[in-house]
Amino acid sequence: MKNIKSQISLLIFLFFSFHISAQYQPKNLSKAELKDAQNWVDATYNSLSQDQKLGQLFIVALYTNKGEDFIENVRNTVEKEQIGGLILMQDDAAREINLVNEFQSKSKVPLMIGMDAEWGVFQRIATAHKFPWAMTLGAIQDKNLISEMAAKIAEDCKRMGINWDFAPVVDVNTNPDNPIIGNRSFGSDVSNVVRSALAYSNGLQDHKILAAIKHFPGHGDTNTDSHLDLPVVSHNLKRLNDVELAPFKALMNKGVGGVMVAHLYVPALENEKGIPASVSKSIITGLLKGKLGYKGLIITDALNMGAVAKRYKPGELDALAFKAGNDIMLFSEGVKEGKRLIQVALDKKEISQDRVEESVKKILLTKYFLGLSKYEPRNPENINEDLNNDSHKILAENLYSHALTLLKDDQKLLPLNCEETYYYVPLEEAPYETFLDHLNLNATVIMKKPSEITSIPANSKVIVGFHKDNSTAYKPYKISSESKKVLSALSKNQNIILNVFGSAYALKDVDISQVSTVLVSYENNDDSMKATANALNGQTRISGKLPVLVNENLKEGMGIDLNVSSQVDLKKTKNKTIVE
Repeated sequence: MKNIKSQISLLIFLFFSFHISAQYQPKNLSKAELKDAQNWVDATYNSLSQDQKLGQLFIVALYTNKGEDFIENVRNTVEKEQIGGLILMQDDAAREINLVNEFQSKSKVPLMIGMDAEWGVFQRIATAHKFPWAMTLGAIQDKNLISEMAAKIAEDCKRMGINWDFAPVVDVNTNPDNPIIGNRSFGSDVSNVVRSALAYSNGLQDHKILAAIKHFPGHGDTNTDSHLDLPVVSHNLKRLNDVELAPFKALMNKGVGGVMVAHLYVPALENEKGIPASVSKSIITGLLKGKLGYKGLIITDALNMGAVAKRYKPGELDALAFKAGNDIMLFSEGVKEGKRLIQVALDKKEISQDRVEESVKKILLTKYFLGLSKYEPRNPENINEDLNNDSHKILAENLYSHALTLLKDDQKLLPLNCEETYYYVPLEEAPYETFLDHLNLNATVIMKKPSEITSIPANSKVIVGFHKDNSTAYKPYKISSESKKVLSALSKNQNIILNVFGSAYALKDVDISQVSTVLVSYENNDDSMKATANALNGQTRISGKLPVLVNENLKEGMGIDLNVSSQVDLKKTKNKTIVE
């Protein structure tokens, strides 16, 4: 009898271990620790009223820049509806910490705090330090560096009391004109996207910050911004399986804690016309949970987005999303009505109480593993300094350095020769001064405005900088006709080093046939410009590879490795930058 009981206990433990291994859990947990987790989840679940259980399914947005009435409304929702979490939006870190501390103290079950922090908390907190966009990271060949960046983001999240970074994006960006993904994607090659996303997810979750791969079933080939309206992905099943779904399938069994479902209409996956994936039972329950076997947390994309908010009423949308198979309704604008309609569906046997139990226990288990069984208040003092200091700058510059991609160097103009004179012509709309200041050559760099290029002696070595506005990830990448004309004119009788401080897609319709050397830096900010100047000077190695298909001549994986220059004596380097 005793032996039978032992076998039953072992079977129960193995079942529980198998069940939770399919979703996020910290590594190397003991049998006793897993048992403690199970006990906490069961005890907490049983202590909740039905209304409180339903409340766990909702996350609402907290802004600090929309006035006190907005904050008071969030406060009332937290207290009265006993919601499961918050998503932190713009923009005051200290105020957000104080409010989270307050709201956590009023919650029976600690709140799960999320943020879109794809390139760090800077995405929402302007005083924090910005890390590279995913497209830039996709060019990096040493994916351990992406894990290092994600670990730093996890550190910043913990500092703010954030538990869940809604990242990384695993959309395969095959459409250069995609208005909302673009720079947020690791690129157009499935394998590179998977490797980059896994490195990012592990960097977060190894430091007890939950990851969420998004936007299922794939937002990489869309022409419409789902914040504004409903995009349509019209590919057939083979294409979807080979491209859009491929990263999700590859990451299903890698322990990534969350999948975020997009507001997309995918006719090949949903028979009913115009039904967004985020409220499609076929896509969420049938495909994601059924065929792909995903057991982690499934969360909607923000429910205030135009793709769904234009089509459904608040509350109605939440109930539809839950019935479709989502565990969590993100950015809900109708918590009370959503709870009421979910309960109506339960009463009508449209969904079962087991379904509620499944979702709520998954949420509770994740909260336990993230250390939320007991909330520890955060200190807002010095938060801006803690989110933006030298440790961030050094890491960011190193990431940009490893992303630099040399597409051609026909005349072997790199690295720069410290004994020669160079001219520099900055083009496009964004600042360039940091790049100019940090070229730091032991030679003369003479800056010329576009209107002055005729004064450059023939057969000179000319650095042309395409400096694109990178103030947001969604700025246009296209190069103006004026800049193309300047490049064309210079190419006729000069030796050109073209440096693109922007998306590689900028080269899509730029004639570089007469340009000797082309380097892509991907972004235009102080860290990327410093990293680029160092590389041009021969101080750092160039090793990045193109993460996207730009055109028939510039394909994924292209990139020339260039080692550190032996001619550079840093001790003798002098800044001889001259502006005429």
